[in-house]
Order: sequence, then C-alpha cells, then structure tokens
Amino acid sequence: MAFLPLTIEEAAARGWRELDVIFVTGDAYIDHPAFGVPLLARWLEFHGFRVGIIAQPDWRSREPFLALGRPRLFFAVSAGAMDSMVAHYTPARKLRRDDAYTPGNRHGARPNRATIVYTSRLKECFSDVPVVIGGIEASLRRHAHYDYWEDKVRRSLLVDAKADLLVFGMGERPLLEAAQRLRSGEPFSALTDIRGTARMAREAGADAVVLPSFEEVAADRLRYAEAFRLAAGETNPFCARAVAQRHGERYVVCNPPALPLSEAEMDALYALPFAKAPHPSYKETIPAYEQIKASVTTHRGCFGGCSFCAITHHQGKFIQSRSESSIAGEIERMARMPWFRGSVTDVGGATANMYGLGCGDPDAGARCRKESCLYPRPCRHLVTADRRAAALLGRVRGIRGVTHVAVSSGVRYDLLERQPHYLEQLLAHHVGGRLKVAPEHVVGRVTSLMRKPGAEQFVRFLSLFRRESARLGKRQFVVPYLISGHPGCTLDDMVELALFLKNRGLRVEQVQDFTPTPGSLSTCMYYSGIDPATGQKVHVARSDREKLLQKALLLWHQPDERRHLLEALRSCGKEGVARLLLADERDVSPSRTDARRRVRRGKR
Repeated sequence: MAFLPLTIEEAAARGWRELDVIFVTGDAYIDHPAFGVPLLARWLEFHGFRVGIIAQPDWRSREPFLALGRPRLFFAVSAGAMDSMVAHYTPARKLRRDDAYTPGNRHGARPNRATIVYTSRLKECFSDVPVVIGGIEASLRRHAHYDYWEDKVRRSLLVDAKADLLVFGMGERPLLEAAQRLRSGEPFSALTDIRGTARMAREAGADAVVLPSFEEVAADRLRYAEAFRLAAGETNPFCARAVAQRHGERYVVCNPPALPLSEAEMDALYALPFAKAPHPSYKETIPAYEQIKASVTTHRGCFGGCSFCAITHHQGKFIQSRSESSIAGEIERMARMPWFRGSVTDVGGATANMYGLGCGDPDAGARCRKESCLYPRPCRHLVTADRRAAALLGRVRGIRGVTHVAVSSGVRYDLLERQPHYLEQLLAHHVGGRLKVAPEHVVGRVTSLMRKPGAEQFVRFLSLFRRESARLGKRQFVVPYLISGHPGCTLDDMVELALFLKNRGLRVEQVQDFTPTPGSLSTCMYYSGIDPATGQKVHVARSDREKLLQKALLLWHQPDERRHLLEALRSCGKEGVARLLLADERDVSPSRTDARRRVRRGKR
C-alpha cells in the first residue's frame, strides 16, 4: 500500500511534480482512519488531489516546512488528534513526560499552541499561500474561549493564528468543497459560504447571531456565559444560523456546521486504501497506533451532550453509522494483515451503543436545538432499537481469522436498559469480565450540571448488569469512571459519592480530575461560576488543595491517599466517615454494612 508522500522524493516517485494540498500535523503520520489528518488526506486523494503530509515538523527551523515545496491550493494545518495544551499538561498544569502520538512516546515533538506556531512558520516561508486550520484544537477554539493554562480568555484561534480559513467539526465536506472550488478557478477570497468554516469579515452578516465581543467576554464572566449559551444554540446543522463575534474592528464569522455524512459516504470514506500502519520511516513504536491498530470505527457523533465532553461540539449529535458490510469488510481486510493475531480491540465509536440510532422524526430533529437527546430524560423521538447493533457484533465475531472482539469504547449505561439484545451480546462475548461505565458522579445537583443521569438510574443499571451476568453464568464486575473537581461539586458531595461506592462494593481505578478544556459547557461553568442555561451560581473547586482532596475521597482504598482522605474529611467536618470508608473489605456489601451498624448500636 502506497503511503502519502512525506518528502519531495516520495512525491516524485508518484509522478507528482507539484502538490495541491499539503497537510501539516502535530502527530506522526499513521495511515489509519482513526487519525484525522490521514483520513482527510486520503479523502482528498480519492477525489483527485495530489496530497502530501509534513508530520511533526521541528518548528524551531524553517527547513521542515519547506520539505514538500509550495502547494498549488493551500496548506492544511492541525495540531493533531489532541489539543496541544491538553497533550502537554496535566490537570495540575504540570508538564507531561510522554506523547503517545510520537515515535518512542517522546514528549516535545510538537510545540505549545501548535496551530499558531505552524501557521506562523508557513506564513514566514510562503506568505502568499493560504493556510486552512482545523482539527480538535481549532474546532473548539473558534470563538473567544477560556484558556485554563493561561487562566484568561483568549481570542479566536483564527485571529491568533492569522490563518485564512478555519474548519470546525468533521472536515470532509468543508475541506473537499474548498479544494474543489479552488481547483475550478475560484479565488480563495470567494470561499465565504462553506458550511463548517469560519473566516474574518468586516461585517457580521444580516442573519448571523451576534455574540458578545471578545473584549466584552474577556472583561465580564457573565457576558462570557451568555456568549457560550448563544453559540451552543446554533449547533444543529439543519437549522443553525451563522454566528459572529467581534474581535477589534473585525468579526469572526462561523457559518452553520457541515451536514452529516450519509451511510454511503461513511462507507466510501472507510473503504479508502489505508495502509493501517505508521510511515515506514519511523523506527520506534508509536503507542497510539499500538492501541488502535486493530480497532474499527463503526460510527461518529454522540447525542449524550455531557457538559464536560466536547464530542458533541466537534462530531455533532447526529449519529452517522457505517453499514454492517462496510465494517465487516474492514475487519476481513485487517484479518489478512501479517500483524493481526485474532483480536479486534474495539468495535465502536464515541459511544459504542449508539451505533445505528437516531431521531425517529426527521422533521423534529431538523428543528431541534437541544444538545442532548438523553438529558434530563430520553427524548420521545429518540430511536433506541438495538437489533442492528446486536447483529453487527454477531457478524464480526463470525469473521474468519477473528477469535475475539472487544468493545472498548464507552457505553451509555442509561441506554443499555433499553437495549436488551445489545446488552446480552455485550456481556456474553465482549466484556472480558469487567465493564467500564462512566456515571461520573451520583449526587443529583452535580449530575444535573454534568447533564448526566443520577444515582437512581445507576443503581438500576447495576442490578440489571448483575442479574444478566448471573443469567449468563458469568462472574463480571462494573468498573466506574468518575470525575472529581467538576463545577458544582463540593467535598460533601465527594463524601456522599465515596460512601455510595463503598456500600455497593465498587472501587475506582481511575479518577479524572476535571480539566477545563476549550469548548465545553463545564469549562464555561468553571470560568464564569454559573450555569449558563439557568444563570444559577455554581461552586467551583479552583485551588489545587481542594482538587487534591476531592480526588482523594474517591481513592479511599489506596494507602497512599490515606493522609489526604483524613484531611478531606476533617475539612468538611465528617471525620466519623473514615471508620465507614476504611472498614474491612469483607463488610462492603450493603446488607453486611447495615448488619454491622445494627450490632454496633446494640452494643452501645
């Protein structure tokens, strides 16, 4: 399988004397559809464009940016699969020492704010060549946004990068339209009406929703929350209006989002001739590739609308599913690859059990402005039928050469109770004894701010999971994923959560300390101190100490956290809870805990 060129020599070997589009990315070049730049590059190649990639250029020099010469149409820049600041720093703002998207897992192959740095270098080398920026970093920073690492509101990335166009969301449609129109002879200045793009303009436009300006949101947190609320109402591509925000004397104008891809388009996209391997110039392993090389993407999008997650803002809430034949065909091709050992490591998407789902009323869906189809309760129009997803799992298990199929993507447990066929398939064949789900919290006022279901629904799911596992004759466990330090969450709430887990025999393996990443509703709450939907004030854990103590309460079972646990309980006047949390693990079940309490009361 021919890789896309990284050098002039590789381009010449294809007979290309000039490239049409050159991608610049902060990730290593892995020719796999799980990575955005290779996916888009293959998509343009499929439509007749000559495409090359400059992967992880050394930004301290001009030379790497000259590697493929001058493109005929434009440069396309992405920081990579992650926002570069998220990739570089922990929630405590400490520098990470690794980078899974780099050969050898080495840190330092991309700069901070990579989109800005790469664009600056390209403008220095080729001042007359347009630069189009995109990817998750550009997508979620397209408006004025709070930046956690500088603790201030920054301008739109389009302004700071001085790029010519910004692509937000999934880029297949807007990037292809831009390339085709330029190829047909249109000037770059005419690309003002492409869906899923943002540009600089002198006027906001007659029909645009005008947000409070950068200057206003940088000076007033309430105006920041208002801007977020207004922009969040314009994310449905079927009814969204353009959104404009003034920066100085000009406006950043974001056109309505790109329309979702059809099933046929999704199938065509994933049928492109990916090598499913890193470029052969790399001599060291790339952890991100090792993790996903045997995985298959079944769909994109998520209608969960969780406050802390940016998937809905980037991929959209409309589920775009591939056909069963397309997915099975990809696995059949993968099974013939020399490195394949029989295990498919994931069959899923942003949320695995949303495959094949969608709105049952297209007219209502086209008018809907809700970010979530599940919160505060499942929409009456939502189709949750699971036979298609269950049939898919059965089909891929039967492919020749496949011995095991895992579902490693997240699942919505509040959907599983409506999906008996998928749940049976999942627990019987695809869990491996441990099902990871993400309640994130159980205290009602916190889960409402997270836009997640509360304790009652999680308890129902635990009962369903244990009952179904017993019916299948399997000894299996739920591993919950939880967030500490989320806006609205106090130490008292974390104590209640810790006791909930203890009384149900649940231990957490990982606790995510909330990180205010660009573009999410939770980040807006963190910065503004209010829920923009209601205007109600929310508690925000801003100090490192409170964040540390909130996290320690969920790790009560780890000896290293004992000191912080006791400090947390003293801070909220609940020292007596330590006895309950640190009780012998044999007394974890609710029935035994209750019995133990009755005996102690009798002795007293």
